[in-house]
Amino acid sequence: MTQDAIRVSGLKKTYEGGKEALKGIDLDVPAGSVFGLLGPNGAGKSTMINILAGLVTKTAGQVDIWGWDQDQNPRQSRAAIGVMPQELNLDPFFTPRGALEVQAGLYGVPKAQRKTAEILEMVGLTDKAEAYARTLSGGMRRRLLLAKALVHSPQVLVLDEPTAGVDIELRQMLWNNVRKLNRERGMTIILTTHYLEEAEEMCDEIAIINHGSVVARDSTANLLGQLDAKTMVIQPDKTPINLPSGPGITVEQRSDGTIALSYHAAKTSAEEVLAAVHAADIRIRDVRTEQADLQDVFLALTKNR
Repeated sequence: MTQDAIRVSGLKKTYEGGKEALKGIDLDVPAGSVFGLLGPNGAGKSTMINILAGLVTKTAGQVDIWGWDQDQNPRQSRAAIGVMPQELNLDPFFTPRGALEVQAGLYGVPKAQRKTAEILEMVGLTDKAEAYARTLSGGMRRRLLLAKALVHSPQVLVLDEPTAGVDIELRQMLWNNVRKLNRERGMTIILTTHYLEEAEEMCDEIAIINHGSVVARDSTANLLGQLDAKTMVIQPDKTPINLPSGPGITVEQRSDGTIALSYHAAKTSAEEVLAAVHAADIRIRDVRTEQADLQDVFLALTKNR
């Protein structure tokens, strides 16, 4: 197995008119990982994915997919990757079974090695195998897109906004399948999503792209650790006369009666926060802490850049 499923160096893309979509991206995706590729609209995520899929020609740089140089070995590199696009690009006159058979044929998968029935069952389309794609619901069409991306058993699966606008049941089915593919087959998953809580839950590592450049790339845990802002939420036993105060502590009295004390752990300790509460003669009925989530990190890294 190659150490990196994807290795990108100096990747640039300039469109007609001089618009720079990618400005020399260097990025590696470890084999066997679930890797998040995040960024605001227009950041360059889709351009990068389309280059990986061979749908857009890069301006400069090198792309290796599963050890295959995209320029020197285009067939092998494309065979190593499967892409579930954001757009519903399905032929309305194909059945799911027919669509998978055609897709497998395009990738040169021999009939004896095709897993059409198995894939249809995995995505929950067995009972719709002979229905025309135009009769399928939006959620079923998304399932079919995932199925098409898997017909050639790729080592790398790219999911471009896979759960945008789908219902909870479909989202759960999708993530169960993704976890299974990653756990049982060791498939590398690359995910783009606007649901940051989804990336926080699913991804081992994350890269954040903004204005065509990588502004952060680390493990999910380390990215969350970049912000040491914490909030201690106190439930007092009665409405306080005075609110706590102290250096490095920001106090907010919430509508539910709780008191939120925000601080930076590197400068102010939890003990100092509690001391400020006691100094205000507040007796604590209950206490909890809130920490920064991925949305806070995302906003901090993309703001004013």
